[in-house]
This record gives sequence, C-alpha cells and structure tokens, in this order.
Amino acid sequence: MNALSGQAAIAGIGATEFSKNSGRSELRLAVEATLAALADAGIDPAEVDGLSTYTMDNNPEIELFRNIGGRDLKFFSRIHYGGGAACAPIMHAAMAVATGVAKVVVCYRAMNERSQYRFGAGFAPDALPTAEIAHYGYYVPFGLMSPASWVAMAAQRYMHEHGATSEDFGRIAVGFRDFAATNPKAWFYQQPVTLDDHQASRWIVEPLHLLDCCQESDGAVAVVVTSAERARKLRQPPVIVSAAAQGACDDQQMMTSYYRPDVARLSEMDLVANQLYAMAGMGPDDIQAAILYDHFSPFVLPQIEAFGFAPKGQAKDFVREGNIARGGRLPVNTNGGQLGEAYIHGLNGVAEGVRLVRGQSVNQPGDCRNVIVTAGTGVPTSGLILSAG
Repeated sequence: MNALSGQAAIAGIGATEFSKNSGRSELRLAVEATLAALADAGIDPAEVDGLSTYTMDNNPEIELFRNIGGRDLKFFSRIHYGGGAACAPIMHAAMAVATGVAKVVVCYRAMNERSQYRFGAGFAPDALPTAEIAHYGYYVPFGLMSPASWVAMAAQRYMHEHGATSEDFGRIAVGFRDFAATNPKAWFYQQPVTLDDHQASRWIVEPLHLLDCCQESDGAVAVVVTSAERARKLRQPPVIVSAAAQGACDDQQMMTSYYRPDVARLSEMDLVANQLYAMAGMGPDDIQAAILYDHFSPFVLPQIEAFGFAPKGQAKDFVREGNIARGGRLPVNTNGGQLGEAYIHGLNGVAEGVRLVRGQSVNQPGDCRNVIVTAGTGVPTSGLILSAG
C-alpha cells in the first residue's frame, strides 16, 4: 500500500439546497456548506487550518476563512480543469493531513452556475489570449464550441467501435433519475423518466439528447478532512481515504483529446483507476458501489471499463443487465448524480460516497465497505476510494 492510504479520513459533509436560483452570493453558499460540514463532524470552525477548492471559483480562501471565524490558515490549494478537480481537493487535503502540514482541511465548491453564469455555454474567449484559448482555435471554427459538442465526438467513436446505442446512454440517465426520484435533496426528486422520455427529448448534439446532459445548478458542498485517528473520535463514523489519485496522459487536451490512438477510451481515467487500486491494494471485486462523474451519460461507459467492471467495449452490456441500477451489482450515483441531483462539479458526488460508506444514503444499497468516486472525464481528472473506518 502507498504511504498515503489510510492516513486521512472524511469526518464531515455539508451542503446547501440545490436550486436554479439560490438568491444569495456564492460566498454565502460556501460559508453555509462549510459550517454545516464542520457541525456534522463536531469540529469548531476555529480549528480549520487548511482549505482546498477548484479554480473557476469566485470564493477566495481568505474570504471564506474570515467568514467562518478562522484563525491560522496554514495550507490552501486549488485544482484546475473544472469537474476533473472533483476528487483532487480531498487528495490534497489528505496529503496535507498525512504530512502534518495541516490538521483540519475543508474542501469546498460553491456555484451559482445556473443563475449567475453557465459553463454549458462553452467557448467564451477571454480578453487576453492564453494557451487554453489558443487551443480552441483548432475546434471552434468547425462548430465544436460547447462541452456537449466536444463529448459528442468521442461518444460517436465509442458507438462506432463498440456497438453502443443512444438507448444505452438512455439506460444510464433513466437509472440515475430513478435514484434522484427518491432523494429529497435532488432537483429531480419525484421526477423519474422512462427510456421513451429519453429518446423523445430533444437533440443537443448528436448523439446526445437533452437527458444525456447534466444540469446547471446553484448550490454548495463542503467536506472536512482530518487524520483517521482523530476522525474515529468524532461525531460521525469515519470514512477513510484508502486511495486518491490524479491523472492526465496520452496527449491530454481539454475535452478534445482527439489525437489519441483510441479516442473511445478515457486514458486519464485508466491511469487514475490503476493508481487507486494499487494504492488501496484492491480490485473491482472489493467495491460495492460507485459514484461515476456523469456530466454526459456516454462517458459513464468507459469509466465502468477503466475500473474493470466490464471488459473493453462491454460496459453497454453491463448496463443493459441492470448492474448499475437500483438493486444491481454496482449501484452507481445513488444520489441521482449530476443528471438527477445537482451539478456542483462533482463534489456532491464525493458527499454521496461518504454517505454510502456511513450507511446513510437515502438509497443505501446495503453495506458499502469500499466506494469509488470519480471526477470529470475528457479532462485531467482525479478519483478516490473511500472505505469504512
């Protein structure tokens, strides 16, 4: 096992409501979620000495720290690449705790991503040219201007190579909305959909229907990380960080990695999966549930393959057999995911992973000793294995 494995634990989680118009600032959302997570753990805000979040964020660490009544901030970090950062703040927090740099680290994400600005709008050039802006010069002139269009290219290739269909993507969306329908915190609570609903929903970019695309949401989530030793003495059952990893490889680009030998694969998730299993000393048979990043439903399939739950090209069959749905071999996104609960850049998925290990999910599938959580795909990414303590 890696030296990081088992050293840190998630001791608290907190969130605001998820909406389409929060009616308050992102900073206030961040403060609300952070204080809720600390209360969940039973830790005084004055003890926080570390913060980790994402770029593309409007909540400076020192402002959040000041507003929760912090005293000495010893560690702060930010991770780039949007949803690819979802699990990385927990990795950074675990490293800080394991090395003694900080004792209590809060990972947070607060967004008014529906009412204030919309990531789904895609390409919007900045006033000054950057390397990332220049990169899109190869794609925007040909109509590839939004995240949906970027993912559609890879999804079409996956369909061509492996025989997946739009209905396979629909089965993923239907399963996640089924979980959301019984989750009172989900935006789509009591609003399940059928495969016919999916097929009838309007095209966004072929092969993506509307119901293949995640939500745009307002809300915030926070996660408290401390040492495993201390977590065992706190209010909630400890959730151990058995493994944490980041990954970018194989001519990685920002959602447009079209020059790889295999465009249908998610090489970055293959890399993360291999690191996680090696660090935790586990394999697919050790995992009881998963939270797989679902900004677009087609990318769930290669993630299933990356973690060894199905051979290459056969994730569609794994899904057709009902394995990721309620009562299946590997329940996936029991909170409804970003398709059904909310799009908080994946940190709400980390919180659901914690609930699964604690046995507190509203859709608890049974005893979950080990749960995989992944971050955004098509971009440099990250992942976790969370375990019972």
